[in-house]
Amino acid sequence: MSSLPFAADNSPAPQGAGLPTPAFSPLYQQIKGLILQSLQQGEWKPGESIPSEMELAARFRVSQGTVRKAIDELAAENLVVRRQGKGTFVATHAEQHVQYRFLKLLPDTGDASVEGPAQRSVIDCRRVRASADISRVLALRSGDPVMQAKRILSFAGVPTILEDIWLPGHAFKGLTGEQMANYQGPTYAMFEIDFGVRMVRAEEKIRAVLPDAEQAQLLQVSTATPLLSVERIAYTYNDVPMELRRGLYRTDTHHYRNELS
Repeated sequence: MSSLPFAADNSPAPQGAGLPTPAFSPLYQQIKGLILQSLQQGEWKPGESIPSEMELAARFRVSQGTVRKAIDELAAENLVVRRQGKGTFVATHAEQHVQYRFLKLLPDTGDASVEGPAQRSVIDCRRVRASADISRVLALRSGDPVMQAKRILSFAGVPTILEDIWLPGHAFKGLTGEQMANYQGPTYAMFEIDFGVRMVRAEEKIRAVLPDAEQAQLLQVSTATPLLSVERIAYTYNDVPMELRRGLYRTDTHHYRNELS
């Protein structure tokens, strides 16, 4: 990956050609794409430093300002982290300030860091064949292997979140319930370290629901207790879906908080 692809030609197509006009890609966007390609291929691992702006400018034969603009966008998307006087590093879920990036349920009093990490109880973790709806979400073929896990997250001994998680079997081969339960850091950090999969963004659908009898028993609530249903699809680089997570959240002592900008 040492050469820069040509920018798309945005000149009009010959009349009658019936072809759409290619979109022009700014140079910094092309550099951003090349850096993303290196991240996806694992050239620089989570937590590792990437080459300096000067080195990347020489590598891609562009100005340092063009590289800086590309890295600015990557930093804004939480894909890399700038550290004053130290350089630019591949972002990782193991870092303290991003540990709760995808967990938006916060205690009504205090904050997540004061409350401490959730206690995990893994009910089940096994390799199964993907159903039609799961395979569609994870861009797999129906019947492809997936890892399916069910767990409860408790805070101060109170079961608060019930989760069902599906992961592509080829990327998470060998994942066990003990591994998920015993890892001390965030689960997404474990995915990075043990399986080389970094979740870089997520989409969520949220609605209010009532639990069925089994769900109510696991969360120690009545079937008349309203819960927050959160369905999350998490993606790795280049928008490849790598996780489907369906969670039921108690909100009697916690609330769902999101920042919009």
